[in-house]
Amino acid sequence: MKINSYTINAESPVFIIAELSANHNGSIDTAIETIKAAKRAGADCIKLQTYTADTLTIDCDKDDFLIKGTIWEGKNFYSLYKEAYTPWEWHQELMKVAMEEGLVCFSSPFDKTAVDFLENLNVPAYKIASFEITDIPLIEYVASKGKPIILSTGIAELEDIELALDACRRMGNNDIALLKCTSSYPAPINEANMVMVKDLADRFNVICGLSDHTMGATVPVVATCFGAKIIEKHFILDRSIGGPDASFSMNESEFTAMVQAVREAESAIGLVDYTLTEKQAKGKDFSRSLYVVQDMKVGDIITEENVRSIRPGFGLHPKYYNEIIGKKINKDLQKGDRLNLDFI
Repeated sequence: MKINSYTINAESPVFIIAELSANHNGSIDTAIETIKAAKRAGADCIKLQTYTADTLTIDCDKDDFLIKGTIWEGKNFYSLYKEAYTPWEWHQELMKVAMEEGLVCFSSPFDKTAVDFLENLNVPAYKIASFEITDIPLIEYVASKGKPIILSTGIAELEDIELALDACRRMGNNDIALLKCTSSYPAPINEANMVMVKDLADRFNVICGLSDHTMGATVPVVATCFGAKIIEKHFILDRSIGGPDASFSMNESEFTAMVQAVREAESAIGLVDYTLTEKQAKGKDFSRSLYVVQDMKVGDIITEENVRSIRPGFGLHPKYYNEIIGKKINKDLQKGDRLNLDFI
């Protein structure tokens, strides 16, 4: 998968996305400052969401349309999305700022009109939000644009993922990534289930990653260790500004620490390699080897009393110990001499 200058594959660094979401709190100036802060924090990308309340739902107070059991309890869908949406007239300016900052910028569209709008802005990729993974016509339409498509799996069962992938491939688009996601806000760490990152990659043969709603950096680090190549986190200038997503979003210092932790985790994973680095090889000085521990004369027999396996590691390898016990030496040796097979 290639998004602008970033190649995302099994060998590449983790691609880190800062999700703007509703964290502009209705101010384009806040949105712009958030993009600049995301760059300072080490993000590779800023992601928008492209919808209006009317493209997502209808203005209705019937029980079905009232939100229950979440941090948005008591609102109806329409009022939440009216508060949270990013005005479409901002998009071009926000993408321009992102480009100037050296950030990739793309968006999650929520209907065909949003896709058409984003196509006119020439976005380099698309993200399908967790709650839209069952919207097969939308996924087909997005996939038909031939751009990389990232799908979150927060509410998806196995069949939902298969249907979404089939929709992409039916449109000739195999440039797909899947993000493990827990659609709770914030999400409990014990429900993160990060072993799924590797399973998704192996089962579906696609790039996999994490769309994270937990607090802190622990889950992104674990995801990295399980092979995540994309990590997405909600990002906010300051949670005190409020807003629908503020409570589960990272501020600049937290995001910076997460990026550093992910990069350190990447570095720690390393490669399968049994050769030693120069520094590791130097450590063999502290390993065991066979040394003379009592003065010996030509013809003396090697015993457990005059030859021992001790530190440092410059003498004969201890694997020869049982083989040489009981044999005679052919030269005078002093306490502290390295044993050598040539002396036997």
